Amino acid sequence: MDEDIQTGQGAAKEQIRENMAPRRRDVWLLGSVAIVVGLLMVIETAGLVKAADAASPTPAAIEGPYFKPNSPKRTSLLELGITGTKFVLTGRVLSTAGKPIAGARLDFWQADGKGEYDNVGYKLRGHQFADQAGRYRLETIVPGEYGSRPRHLHVKVQASNGPVLATQLFFPGDRRDFIFNLDLVVKVQEAADGKVATFDFILDVK
Repeated sequence: MDEDIQTGQGAAKEQIRENMAPRRRDVWLLGSVAIVVGLLMVIETAGLVKAADAASPTPAAIEGPYFKPNSPKRTSLLELGITGTKFVLTGRVLSTAGKPIAGARLDFWQADGKGEYDNVGYKLRGHQFADQAGRYRLETIVPGEYGSRPRHLHVKVQASNGPVLATQLFFPGDRRDFIFNLDLVVKVQEAADGKVATFDFILDVK
């Protein structure tokens, strides 16, 4: 009789092991699936973060009729006879990946405080090159309104051997026309001797 009991207990244990085996397999499969799904979510999230970090290029705007090549190399457009509110613009030239573009050329031109362009000489015209950190600094005056146009600065920006970005920079709170773009508005602050502003140019280069 004892032998029958032991035999019965052994059979019962074997049955339990057989019943538990599929459950263990199910648990293992569920765990494996959870790990795979988790890895996929991490990879997808990383891709989304990378895409979010990529900045959009600075919008282009029409060059206008008053650009003149061969402007003098200078970071200050202030000179004798130039009157108006002093305006200092600083910023960086970056790639869409956020990397500084050293040596990028920036060519600026603008109207004077009365909204008039110098089409004979090179007043309020000049070019410069970004430093190793992609930074630039321009000293000039706040331009006047030109006709029905809001105040603006013209600029051409170009990485070495890259395409030229021709665009315009605008001032907050000004009138708007068909060229105006909110993405091209500089951030202006009052200063003791005029106004200061910042703007980063984003070029569509690697």
